[in-house]
Amino acid sequence: MTENLFSNEIVYHIYPYGMCDCLRHNDFLSLPSNNLELLENELPKIKKKGFSTIIIGPLCESFFHGYDTVDYFQIDRRLGTTEMMKSFCKTAHDLGMKVVIDVVFNHSGRLFFAFKDVQRNKENSPYVNWYNIDFSRNSEFNDGFDYEGWQGCKDLVKYNLKNKDTQNYLFDVLKYWIETFDIDGLRIDAAHLMDSSFLKELTSFAKIIKSDFWVLGEVIHEIYSSF
Repeated sequence: MTENLFSNEIVYHIYPYGMCDCLRHNDFLSLPSNNLELLENELPKIKKKGFSTIIIGPLCESFFHGYDTVDYFQIDRRLGTTEMMKSFCKTAHDLGMKVVIDVVFNHSGRLFFAFKDVQRNKENSPYVNWYNIDFSRNSEFNDGFDYEGWQGCKDLVKYNLKNKDTQNYLFDVLKYWIETFDIDGLRIDAAHLMDSSFLKELTSFAKIIKSDFWVLGEVIHEIYSSF
């Protein structure tokens, strides 16, 4: 692989919750929609306009806007199903287009299983070190502890990415997405806030599975030189 693999790609970026006018909140009860099928039907038109790569996401089950992940291994029912996503990727590839997905590895939602376990079991939770927990304080949600949120937003619970168990879980997530959907790349949300050694290990791990895999990190606020 050369580092300029994607340098000539023309990218069409889809935020599916907005493009499909999804319900603002997931009730976790409704049957899956067919929105991914509708988006798949648009791929030939997008290709015809000259685009060669799709960036799409977030796609994982969440409660609100997609960046508050609840389940990394489940397609959000407001968008569709695993089979629909497989078909979306296959159609894109058949058209000669690459697929890059938007995944959140900086934080989880409050409904994510690991955080809910910390809420229940406090210091005795096996996931207590997955986050930066402070038991000397109480959160605005009265959890009995406080924690670091994404840029102060406590709906988005920041991971402790120096913790090996957290790292290994997120590596498993990436492996699942590459092997299940044959995705070509990853757009990492809030990369500028993440531990740089984790990002390096994540990139190396991805390229072991798929040598020409592309990793795109969101870097903002003019801190570009460190990247």
